[in-house]
Amino acid sequence: MVFRMKAILLGSMMGLLSACADSGPYNHGVYMLLDTSGTYTKELVQAQRVINFALTQLKPGDTFAIGRVDTGSFSEKDIIHKQTFDDRPSMSNQQKRQFREKINRFVKTVKPSRYTDITGGILQATEFLKERATRKKTIIIFSDLKEEIQKGYVRNIDFHLEGFRVIALNVTKLRSDNIDPRKYMKRMEQWKNRVESGEGEWMVINDISRLEPIFIED
Repeated sequence: MVFRMKAILLGSMMGLLSACADSGPYNHGVYMLLDTSGTYTKELVQAQRVINFALTQLKPGDTFAIGRVDTGSFSEKDIIHKQTFDDRPSMSNQQKRQFREKINRFVKTVKPSRYTDITGGILQATEFLKERATRKKTIIIFSDLKEEIQKGYVRNIDFHLEGFRVIALNVTKLRSDNIDPRKYMKRMEQWKNRVESGEGEWMVINDISRLEPIFIED
């Protein structure tokens, strides 16, 4: 009888611990890559709208980072701003206000880059979010997805994106895409294949007024 009671008690405790683990704190890490090459810098005003929306959706304990995509993007120096938001609402609101101000200054002063190292940017984002150990990991790529690598840079590298969601946002069509739409479709398919080959989840959102799915808790 005593043994049976102990077994029941142990089973109840295990169930309670499991329930607590399942309902652990929600923690979302978002790393947004901004394409700063050529004429795409004109799209950064749209990126500001996305960033401002993200700041309204991210919660205390969540992490948000913005990195630029330029000649060689696998570098900490390309992180424009990063922040893990405080649990205190007053402090968190102050951090978000400072975040907006930092991005606004960047957009006003940014100079176009000659090259577009999207691969390096994704590698940097992956490393950053893994170090933060966030429960949910999202990489947003604000770009036309046309990668141009400077001679000498090696970017034929496999991604390791298990547990990551990669979202292509505002993928504008190039002039050459209008002439031959197959180029646009091929470019999109190539990135999709690279992400999914690395066990990541791929999503495309071209209507920036419909960003809610990025921040839905699952």
